[in-house]
Amino acid sequence: MDLDPRYQKTQFLTSAALVSQFSQDTGHEVAFAGRSNSGKSSAINVLCQQKGLAHTSKSPGRTRLINFFALDTERRLVDLPGYGYAEVSEAQRQHWRELISDYLRRRQSLRGIVLMMDVRHPLTEVDRLLLEWNKVHQIPTHILLTKADKLSRGAALNTLAALRRELAVAYPTEVDAQLFSSLQRTGLDEAYAQLNLWLGMEPLLGG
Repeated sequence: MDLDPRYQKTQFLTSAALVSQFSQDTGHEVAFAGRSNSGKSSAINVLCQQKGLAHTSKSPGRTRLINFFALDTERRLVDLPGYGYAEVSEAQRQHWRELISDYLRRRQSLRGIVLMMDVRHPLTEVDRLLLEWNKVHQIPTHILLTKADKLSRGAALNTLAALRRELAVAYPTEVDAQLFSSLQRTGLDEAYAQLNLWLGMEPLLGG
């Protein structure tokens, strides 16, 4: 496991509740999506080597805005609102759906989506909906099977293999998957490699 020091420079840029509040649509951008309890914020914090960059909470569904983080002037990470658990009104849920839909449809700088799935509960109905959306709109997707430390190594690898077999049939070119654990900091190398590719960053020397 090698940390990429370039991500440590990541800073909060802005939050958006409306399309008009999105950051400037230039350069390269990677968005993080997933269920509210999938470990999305923890993964962003570990990758960026900052404990409090993306807000984490014991109460799922706390990310209620689209949050933009800047690596530099031309590269950003984006934390999309988690789906599935937030105890809010249907009107608020609909607003989130429309906001995320507008983001995915309009962003010219979006290069790919990192989709978080709890390794114990992969490919929920909403996960499949997002994958179908990404397929239609030709948005590449990289899946992190998070909380891999919650299963034995063998069980986690079996889950990954089964997921990859299903993805190969439904999404043969647009989607790949890996194991990831924020707690044990496993899977970082593979995640960095995909992020660097999408963000147009050269691999670290020796990496």
